[in-house]
Amino acid sequence: MTDATPIRPFIRLFSRYLRDRGLPVTHQRESIAEVVFSSDAHLSVEDIERDLRGRNARIGKATIYRTLELLVQSRLVEEHDFGEGFKRYEHRLSQDPEHEHLICVECGKVLEFHSAELRHIEERMQEEHGFVPTRHRLEIYGLCRSCHEAGVVLPDRGLTCPIDTL
Repeated sequence: MTDATPIRPFIRLFSRYLRDRGLPVTHQRESIAEVVFSSDAHLSVEDIERDLRGRNARIGKATIYRTLELLVQSRLVEEHDFGEGFKRYEHRLSQDPEHEHLICVECGKVLEFHSAELRHIEERMQEEHGFVPTRHRLEIYGLCRSCHEAGVVLPDRGLTCPIDTL
């Protein structure tokens, strides 16, 4: 979201979700939701905690984790595991919620891209197989431009022939 996008409606949606389940709407939960909804990034718990500290909000990690779980359950936020050893969170309320991810295995940068080809594949699968797609996920791992230009080289992780190693 850009700075011009109002986030209060999204906070109200989350508050309604909490009230509908008999859960308290707390200032801490709203503050965490505000951080997530005001960012276009794929945030880690540490990113959220850092942002909250910058806002002079002292909220413990346990509260952040519990609130993120509620945000994911509400389907307002999506949880991603990019194989980094921690999860990242992204709100689903953007103008363009369907996108794919490029993940740099060196620096951890996550870039979004859109693929009309994937939509065509989904349409073709429906025509050919009668399969009705409801969602998809594509993640491509590699090196971002900055890491590649800096000379980072990934080790070959393919299978080796035992004869070659003798």
